[in-house]
Amino acid sequence: MVRTPLTPEERERGERLGRLLREARGPRSMVEIAAAAGLSAETLRKIETGRAPTPAFFTVAALAGALGLSMDDLVARCAPVPRSDAA
Repeated sequence: MVRTPLTPEERERGERLGRLLREARGPRSMVEIAAAAGLSAETLRKIETGRAPTPAFFTVAALAGALGLSMDDLVARCAPVPRSDAA
């Protein structure tokens, strides 16, 4: 099965998610947060760096729980940014 290439907007949203998760993690280690979420540190590293821009819902939910973030806040802060079209 061939994966459809991600759009620039999907990549940008993944990068915003990664930045938000890094900020929320603060000084805590990647290993600590990944373990609390039931993930590998490498999976968390890929999400935080944008190399995995479309993680599964339950992965994001587990990270949100481990970091004390609400899913509503994540959605609001990672929503696509409206682009203005210059005519």
